[in-house]
Amino acid sequence: MTPAARVEAAILILDRIIAGSPAEPALIAWARASRFAGSGDRAAVRDLVFDSLRRRRSRALLGGAPPGAETGRALMIGMCRETGQDPDTLFTGQGHAPAPLTLGEAAPPPPVPDDPAIDLPDWIAARLSDDLGPDFPAVAAALRDRAPVWLRVNTARMTPQAAIAALEADGVQATPAPDLSTALRVTAGERRVAASAAYRDGLVELQDLSPQIACAALDAAPGTRVLDYCAGGGGKALALAARGAQVTAHDADPARMRDLPARAARARTPVGIASPAGPKGGFDLVVTDVPCTGSGTWRRTPDAKWRITQADLDRLVAVQQEILEQAARHVRPGGQLAYMTCSLLTAENGAQVARFARMHPEFRPVRSQTLTPLTASDGFFHAVLARD
Repeated sequence: MTPAARVEAAILILDRIIAGSPAEPALIAWARASRFAGSGDRAAVRDLVFDSLRRRRSRALLGGAPPGAETGRALMIGMCRETGQDPDTLFTGQGHAPAPLTLGEAAPPPPVPDDPAIDLPDWIAARLSDDLGPDFPAVAAALRDRAPVWLRVNTARMTPQAAIAALEADGVQATPAPDLSTALRVTAGERRVAASAAYRDGLVELQDLSPQIACAALDAAPGTRVLDYCAGGGGKALALAARGAQVTAHDADPARMRDLPARAARARTPVGIASPAGPKGGFDLVVTDVPCTGSGTWRRTPDAKWRITQADLDRLVAVQQEILEQAARHVRPGGQLAYMTCSLLTAENGAQVARFARMHPEFRPVRSQTLTPLTASDGFFHAVLARD
């Protein structure tokens, strides 16, 4: 595909997303209908789509579309102007290129406000401004850019230094995080990770730095009985099992864990799966990484920030409260309850912990931390409460 044809494909996909389709299904539908597109084309189109979703409002304004009237075409025109490329070189109407610019599109756009919050929904920007205080402008700016790729070294089988060497042999360059050597930031060859021997053999796992920091802070010495109550794909369960903890994974939707047994076998870190009837008995540590808005991960899923509503937030807050109530029943006396979200919103984070502690005086808050792109990688909240 030519660069212009890739832009035309991105326009079609963005229009579907703006109409309400989540990004991944829209991309998959295009790929299935475009068998001529090679892996490089698919990756390039994906980048065009996601980069523009991160900057949806500002690029649409640069493309001549007012707020609320965004189109894929305006986003791609705005992309050209933002990156210093003449749109006329791509919008030629020749072959599979998008049609030439109209007179209105060719006219200079109005000035775009120099405010990174423009690329957040207004109601979210207002809440995050209150919750993050003076950090908000810098965090809002960071959410407009692509997130880095992080790996977790499976320390049950390999040292960080050996993992770096193994990855390099397959064309992937990585460096350890300054304060967590088992977390490796990929600096080159990101798209080669999945094909690398280190990844295929379970020596490294894809996991962002922020949840790695949260897991590393947990009291999970060898032999600790851990219940991962909202296991999902099992990244945290695997991280804790690699430290020698006896981990049982549970999820309200067991289908989310379908790949976990194979991943655990590949990593050679045993993880038990709770009965469909639910986990039984008490545990030393219960981890709850609850469903949330995902506001801390909007660099990776930028379409989600444009779909979230106040009603969605209210529903998620209620779900989080119910999960805390359920998970707390499995914490033995003297044990700990860990609460985690990939959100930056206080309503999902500190406010939830404070509410739970008020209602359950037998649980005592021990520590909490909010991570942002300024201090780690994804936005992430983690807290620990001890049961007396």
